[in-house]
Amino acid sequence: MAVKSNPLIHLHEMKSVRLEGISKISGALALILKAAIQFVILVWFLCFKIPRPDFFFVQNPPSVPTLAAVKLCSWLRKSEFIIDWHNFGFSLLGLSLGRGHIIVKIYLWFEKFFGRMANGSFCVTKAMQHELAQNWGINATVLYDQPPEFFHPTSLKEKHELFTRLENDICNPQEIRDCISEQRGRDSGSSNQLHNTLFTAQSGDGFFMKSNRPALVVSSTSWTPDENFGILLEAAVMYDRRVAKSLNEDDSIDEEKLWIDINNGKQYCYPRLLFIITGKGPERRKYEEQIKKLKLRRVAFRTMWLSAEDYPLLLGSADLGVSLHTSSSGLDLPMKVVDMFGCGLPVCAFSFSCIEELVKVGKNGLLFSSPSELADEFLMLFKGFPEKCDALKSLRDGALATSYSGRWSTEWETHALPLINQVISRKHQ
Repeated sequence: MAVKSNPLIHLHEMKSVRLEGISKISGALALILKAAIQFVILVWFLCFKIPRPDFFFVQNPPSVPTLAAVKLCSWLRKSEFIIDWHNFGFSLLGLSLGRGHIIVKIYLWFEKFFGRMANGSFCVTKAMQHELAQNWGINATVLYDQPPEFFHPTSLKEKHELFTRLENDICNPQEIRDCISEQRGRDSGSSNQLHNTLFTAQSGDGFFMKSNRPALVVSSTSWTPDENFGILLEAAVMYDRRVAKSLNEDDSIDEEKLWIDINNGKQYCYPRLLFIITGKGPERRKYEEQIKKLKLRRVAFRTMWLSAEDYPLLLGSADLGVSLHTSSSGLDLPMKVVDMFGCGLPVCAFSFSCIEELVKVGKNGLLFSSPSELADEFLMLFKGFPEKCDALKSLRDGALATSYSGRWSTEWETHALPLINQVISRKHQ
């Protein structure tokens, strides 16, 4: 909405062209035909449908046919050509075809060839900057992703209003019976229910967080094989079992009695964990069926698709974020973690080569490489929740500091604008 309402931004929308006939063709020929048609459409649009720009600013990937089309249009229209490297297209293609596939090798050549033709380049990590310089012959300026302004810490009033809107989805899930649905089922007769949510309560004009609330853990996933949700599922099961063991609870314990005790205000060393998983993707149904079969005492899962307005509020209302992102190139950073930090939310992130450019271990988050490590981090961070969890509070302070230290305006003025001005000034020399 901010982009559409900005008077300095003019949107030129391209209509999607359905290439139905190509679906009947298989293999490399279909890919070539699709790329050729997209190339023609892009060139026509960029050359004849929009005013001549001083420069074309293109995000990569996708690389084919975008880089070639934009390079041709920049030459025809006497404009400059700047690439914003977010990842490598060939590495994404390699996830499905394999790095050794001939099509992936051709894609890599194409990406390098046209990438070198740019008049300027940005990239999202120092590791990618080094790779571009050493192996691609491209000098790039690091421009770290920053969260939009609407990703910010959430007030108590905003939290209460959000949890009121989400109450039914969280506490009355279909075909699921767990420590969250059971508690709210017993609360349904309370006369104060309209002023209470699972996490918050209203007293007069003020709001406060409940002392016996569950810890809220949020993760956003594409539900695809390259983001292994099974890691989080296993870690949650391990947390549940390790807490039971630490409290000397045997398998015969009546879980309903446990839930009644919690509902009545009994405090335990470790809290219940509510995982809210956002996103859409092909493996969502598979994991939802697995979740239904779990018998966990202190852990519950909810899968949701939130509005653009509610998603930032959820991040700002959570106690911990989890990122399962694994980079296809090992050189890009997960935008979801950037958004979490924007809301002051500490993060446990899957470890890969350059993630520490974003997640500062022990300051604003932690890293893990296995379900067992993630479960250990849950135990360490949530012990004594909500008042006596010093490690979690320290990470939250670090995440808040990260939130306040970096925004697009400062990143743009410090790193992007100087390069753009340099590219344009070279053009007029």
